[in-house]
Amino acid sequence: MERTPNETLRARPMTLSLPTGTDPASIRQRVEALEFLLERSLRVPGVKVPIGLDGLIGLVPVLGDIITTALGAYIVWEARNLGLSKWQLTRMGANVAFDTLLGLVPLVGDAADFVFRSNTRNLKILRRHLDKHHPETRVIEG
Repeated sequence: MERTPNETLRARPMTLSLPTGTDPASIRQRVEALEFLLERSLRVPGVKVPIGLDGLIGLVPVLGDIITTALGAYIVWEARNLGLSKWQLTRMGANVAFDTLLGLVPLVGDAADFVFRSNTRNLKILRRHLDKHHPETRVIEG
């Protein structure tokens, strides 16, 4: 089937498909996508350090901190659903709480959002658990 020139140039909507299941592989994909979006999704030209929506949303006083805390808490909630230990959940919750407290300090908190990446730390804890208890969820990169 041939395409007309108009069909070739027509913009297609960008879609992102994330699994909605409760299995460990689906949860891993959702959490990894959220962490990428919050911590590493944007690149500033000339700067080698990636930034994410966490740092940008955190610039909005109070409301930004509430939103980023809720998104960080979602990662902890998904970890709880996977059966992480209370110690691991406490560490993850402490990362989110520390990030929230830093974010409440004007200027210092905004700069800290680009340095202290609580969602990345929590993803590492979650990955270690999944790699140990659900090895079938591992993604081989290369």
